[in-house]
Amino acid sequence: MQQSSTHQLPHKPANIYQAWLYRAAYQLRRRLIASLGSAGSGHAAGPLGCAEVMAVLYLGMLRHRPEQLDWPERDIFVMSNGHYAPLLYAAMAERGLIDPSELATLRRHGSRLQGHPERCVLPGLETTSGPLGSGLSQAAGMAYCRQYLAPAGHEVGQVYCLLGDGELDEGNVWEAAMFAAKYRLQRLVAIVDRNQIQIGGSTEQVMPLGKLAEKWRSFGWQTRLVNGHAVADLVQTLRATLSADNHQPQVIIAQTIPGYGVDFMRGDHSWHGRAPNEKQAKQADQQLSQAQQLLARQYPTLHKISIDMVQQYCQSGVTND
Repeated sequence: MQQSSTHQLPHKPANIYQAWLYRAAYQLRRRLIASLGSAGSGHAAGPLGCAEVMAVLYLGMLRHRPEQLDWPERDIFVMSNGHYAPLLYAAMAERGLIDPSELATLRRHGSRLQGHPERCVLPGLETTSGPLGSGLSQAAGMAYCRQYLAPAGHEVGQVYCLLGDGELDEGNVWEAAMFAAKYRLQRLVAIVDRNQIQIGGSTEQVMPLGKLAEKWRSFGWQTRLVNGHAVADLVQTLRATLSADNHQPQVIIAQTIPGYGVDFMRGDHSWHGRAPNEKQAKQADQQLSQAQQLLARQYPTLHKISIDMVQQYCQSGVTND
């Protein structure tokens, strides 16, 4: 097997549910590459590096009902870094919210799948995002309403917000962080994709973020660091946010590698805002497909695992072994 495919899994899956999530992450990557290749523009590196995070969060942890999008008890997901939209669309396709064939319409005129998510045209989206730095404020407002304005005895879910690390240059993020800490918004969970790149280069060259975990702690947030490519760590960390009772907002800093899974994009900030051409898309898909085939050989009954079983494992640790 080529070297580009031997490093794909940073940790061997401990069980078939983790293997399912790894396979789902590579499926998200394949759908992402295909849609970017069809569009001829978009962002590749960041979404590729965030695929395990999205697989665990959106497919495993998030409590929502595709058949009842306005379910009052649902968890809310806010994508603040809206240029990751193709990754979100891929996850929505895996969850049954859109038909996978629609992914080929990315960024086309009249499509529901624009370069940044538009809530008014695509059911299942909670917010419209585009201007970086706005999502955490939106999520904090939603968490405030759930914590303080929900009717007594009314069960409400978590509010998750995904941010890019380059996005943390925006002052609005830190205004939201102060607001959330003041009102002890314990249902608010921010996930920072710490891939250390932005469109102009390294985050530490463009605008140094310094000791990021200490910075969030100083703003009054419970802070956790995690390997953003290790499914077991992501599951454990996200599950821990469900039982936290310290009356603080929570942030997970997911350390990821941009372009992960595709050797010629890996760690290269020039792919931040680029889409692959036809030849590159084919090469990338071959590499990603190899990772999926490896998992299928290691876990021949993987196809028997349902998303409901995976969600039960992610949210409560219960398995059907």
